[in-house]
Amino acid sequence: MLRQPLVVVMGNVDSGKTSLLDRIRRTAVAQSEAGGITQMISSSAISLKTVQHICGNLLKDKKISIPGFVFIDTPGHAAFSNMRKRGGNLADIAILVIDINDGIKPQTEECIAILKSYKTPFFIALNKIDNISGFQGKEGALLSTLHVQSQSAQQEIDAKLYTIVGKLYELGFQAERFDRVEDYTKTIAMVPCSAREGYGLPELLMVLIGLAQRYLEAQLETEKDAAGKGTVLEVKEDRGLGTTIDVILYEGTVAVNDPIIIGGLQEPVVTKVKGLFEPDEKMKFKPVKEVHAAAGVKISAVGINNVVAGMPLFVIRNNEEELRQHIKEEIEEVLIETDDEGVVVKADTLGSLEAVISMLREKGIPIKKASVGAVTKKDLAAATADPEPLNRVVLCFNVPGESETVKVIAHTVIYQLVDDLEAWRTEQIKKEEEKSLGDLVRPAKVIYLQGCTFRQNNPCVIGVEILGGSLQPNMELVKENGDFVGQIKTMMENKETLEKAERGKQVAISLPGVTAGRQIKEGDIFYVDMHEQNFRKLKELKRFLTPEEVSVLKEIAEIKRKSNPLWGV
Repeated sequence: MLRQPLVVVMGNVDSGKTSLLDRIRRTAVAQSEAGGITQMISSSAISLKTVQHICGNLLKDKKISIPGFVFIDTPGHAAFSNMRKRGGNLADIAILVIDINDGIKPQTEECIAILKSYKTPFFIALNKIDNISGFQGKEGALLSTLHVQSQSAQQEIDAKLYTIVGKLYELGFQAERFDRVEDYTKTIAMVPCSAREGYGLPELLMVLIGLAQRYLEAQLETEKDAAGKGTVLEVKEDRGLGTTIDVILYEGTVAVNDPIIIGGLQEPVVTKVKGLFEPDEKMKFKPVKEVHAAAGVKISAVGINNVVAGMPLFVIRNNEEELRQHIKEEIEEVLIETDDEGVVVKADTLGSLEAVISMLREKGIPIKKASVGAVTKKDLAAATADPEPLNRVVLCFNVPGESETVKVIAHTVIYQLVDDLEAWRTEQIKKEEEKSLGDLVRPAKVIYLQGCTFRQNNPCVIGVEILGGSLQPNMELVKENGDFVGQIKTMMENKETLEKAERGKQVAISLPGVTAGRQIKEGDIFYVDMHEQNFRKLKELKRFLTPEEVSVLKEIAEIKRKSNPLWGV
């Protein structure tokens, strides 16, 4: 018998992946997601009857042997590459969703790389055509809708489409609009569509069913009575059921009371199926006695609290030891390496934990401890004991956490979690900087601008641009040769008095006791003067200085050492 093809929906964040599925299954999953982003892989079954209803005359009198589809909706953000890899590895075919207005983004390229590495066939949904300037909606087939657009709208659609074609060519793929494709084995089909309005949806499903029937039938053959094989997508608490696991069953059958073995945090979990629940097209679960591949199914069983998302699930048929060894090998592949020092990370699933860790690694943030589940006293103690103050924080993704003794940052959107951490660290550095630098004179470098002598003397007022560091009133200036210039009395911009001006700013400064054209000339470079002790302290605290301030500080040292080679040493 033929099973349903597993279809993974991939794409950049905000490209419209979930909205596309919502349009098909007529639910509102996208509206309830935290941050508008799908945070966990989920699945939904779409029957052949639904496909035929949506496609209408496009499939009229066509012989269709495939019983429907199981869609796997995946997170689009870069942090979810590990989770997307699991989805990509499961999939028979993929729909890559691209916002036609944004084109191919870095995460889109990552999706393509994943599909390429698993040799997963795919085609493209060019979403959001209704956002094209001047686009006019029309009931009926997509091609007739495109043909009635104004010339400017058609030109813009083609221009954006072929920009994407060009980028795909750079990535090693031939691509073309679906109705212009001559050989689907050599060219990636692209279907313009609108998830919001439904344009192109029938054509999208028509292409999907055509590709599946023509190229996937051999791998869709399955033995109905074979022992079930699946992959755990999510582990969650369900009201009235306790801990359950959402599983993609890709081979065979699983039934109530079947013995099963699943990957766990420490070792494989052996248990028995207590309940099976299959989602309908409205994403509501109903109890069933058995489930045949391919399908998304919720399983209730005893002792599955330590099951790990992403791990395999097998129905045991007198081969427990063999399956146990296989699962142990997979568990070893996902062990998370930690550092001697660093932040503490907590998440609701292993997939989420891997995603957070991946993002932190990219930012160069060390990780002392990382685990699944709620925050414990040991987690708080580990964070409190870290010798580096910037590491004394617990990051919580999708799990609650509070503490009066250590910083806890919790969020339901991963990139926001990491952004909040970076913002907190920046704030802590600033506080420490202000505390440590105190009243020290900071380095700065300025240029006396041409044509900006506003008053020659009594006091001299000139225009300068800050080339590096930051400038403040009362700072003393010296020339490149070390000669003293004078002390800044006031500093103004657009007739407003300033207390500080950063690099790139052009300001007017007043210098009592100085005559422009005599002691100083337009084009001169000035540096903030400082005592040797001030310089030494700044060297000790240079971790609080910007790279440009460090560079200016070195130049000041070179100027001083022309007359005293050991200055500041």
